[in-house]
Amino acid sequence: MSSKITHNNNNKIQFAFKNQIENKYFKANKGEIFANDGVILLGLGDEDKLNKEIFKEAICTLGKFLKDKDLNEISINENPTKLDDRTFALSLVEALVVSAYDFNFYKSDKKENKFVNVNFDEKLNSYDKEIEELIKVLDGQFLARDLVNLRSNDIYPESLAQKAKENLSELGVDVKVYDKDQILDMGLTAFYEVAKGSDKEPKFIVMEYLKGEPGKAPLALVGKGLTYDAGGYSIKTSKGMKTMHTDMGGAGSVIGAMNAIALNELKVNVVAIVASCENLISGRAYKPGDIIKARNGMTIDVDNTDAEGRITLADAVNYAATEYKPAMIVDLATLTGAALGALGETYTASITNDEDAFRKILKASKKMDEKIWLLPNDPFYKTYNESDDADVKNSGGPLAGSITAGQFIENFVEGYPWVHLDIAGTAHLSAPQGINGKGATGVHVKTLYELAKEF
Repeated sequence: MSSKITHNNNNKIQFAFKNQIENKYFKANKGEIFANDGVILLGLGDEDKLNKEIFKEAICTLGKFLKDKDLNEISINENPTKLDDRTFALSLVEALVVSAYDFNFYKSDKKENKFVNVNFDEKLNSYDKEIEELIKVLDGQFLARDLVNLRSNDIYPESLAQKAKENLSELGVDVKVYDKDQILDMGLTAFYEVAKGSDKEPKFIVMEYLKGEPGKAPLALVGKGLTYDAGGYSIKTSKGMKTMHTDMGGAGSVIGAMNAIALNELKVNVVAIVASCENLISGRAYKPGDIIKARNGMTIDVDNTDAEGRITLADAVNYAATEYKPAMIVDLATLTGAALGALGETYTASITNDEDAFRKILKASKKMDEKIWLLPNDPFYKTYNESDDADVKNSGGPLAGSITAGQFIENFVEGYPWVHLDIAGTAHLSAPQGINGKGATGVHVKTLYELAKEF
């Protein structure tokens, strides 16, 4: 029994559940495909187990099949699932679009990423405006994925700043890039301590999208921007360095989120900040045992130069707090191996000083299917960051590492509502998961967009 595909650009998709099929060639397992005479049959697995996540995974498999067969148009005439029509339509489009993503920048033989046009019936077509909005959000997510997937010889502070300008300026985002001298003039001394070991000059990138009510306090997004992290004198292993071009995952996500916000012309005030540099070794590099000063005047005992991201974030979140007096600060950072150890590559670890702020993030993340887990901000853990000689130490040691890292950053937010997202596990996948393939995910671009939309 052979499968046959037609190229008449009118391939009809039909769905099947395991309990509906009695065929030795097709069992309707999740993502199983059988095609014949212009009809593509897609298995959805057990009907009673189907949810939005499983449905997306099946559609993602369909999308890859369509790409492989060079099919770019399909028709769907019904929703046979227990998902409501809106969820069905949006989930289907998202999974198809995401399935087409393929980072092939460094490949000599590239296969074009084509968008699959979906012809819905009249009932399902009523969500076309929401689908258009979603596709623009995914454009922002893809921008984030591209930035994080690019290697450090192509993405470094200057080129990251240039990418932000190229993608955001024409959309109405005011992108300001500050150089080394300006960074020092602005008092971003802790950030500069991390940056000075590299021959590549640091850049402090500020992106303003102020399209909301004039004078209304903005939402501030801060992304960790380490375009490469060798660990400094607390050097990583060679294997540990291999993927450290991804240590600017937070920066990628906030740039991608600003792209999505501006593309959809949201009427909001949002500011995004990235302190971008490399953490390398040289005669100029900061060292374990150094005591350095942050922008807010606090002194930091450098216990470990590989705990550098929180030092750069200290000045970045403090700048956001004092210069913009925001309604809320959200920082995103590939910060700790402890987050990866605790939650794997599935959930983002979080800590907050404001439960209402976290509820807003959690609501947005659930709507956009990006998983977040709140860790306890217990005052006891702050004792791990205490220093004998300075105001605070930059490493709390091996215990509760994700919590103590977040609590370090909290010292610099000036009491503003703040949520920290440790995306060390979720920003870059070691193997495909859900609808995302191996590599950068652009995690929380969708969450930040939804947060801004409801802000």
